[in-house]
Amino acid sequence: MVADRITDGTRIAELLASEVTGHERAPYDRTSVVDAAPDVEPTADGARAYDVAHDGTVVARVFVQPERIRVAVFSGLDAADAAAEDAGLRARPVASDPARLVVFVASGAATKRALDVLGAAVAARED
Repeated sequence: MVADRITDGTRIAELLASEVTGHERAPYDRTSVVDAAPDVEPTADGARAYDVAHDGTVVARVFVQPERIRVAVFSGLDAADAAAEDAGLRARPVASDPARLVVFVASGAATKRALDVLGAAVAARED
């Protein structure tokens, strides 16, 4: 059992990146981390850490805050929203151009649930 809960935004972003790149089964087999900023420093508003692409198209962008990450999902918004709700992750839609769903990930353990949200988004994109 892990005694410490990971709540460092930079470390949470690293863990999510590992989850995205560490799977070989669909839909993650064609999903990758792109345009990473390896020396990103967390900010209160969130500094862009990297994008998540599926088949070369950016489907999400990850921002690092001091104690969490914020994932802006651009694809499969309804499916991503349902997956976030099922996973118990706080999410809110943003009516902008492009529309997006912002998902908040506040612990290292929640990265697996955030991966499910990304998986739902890319699976919906393929439909």
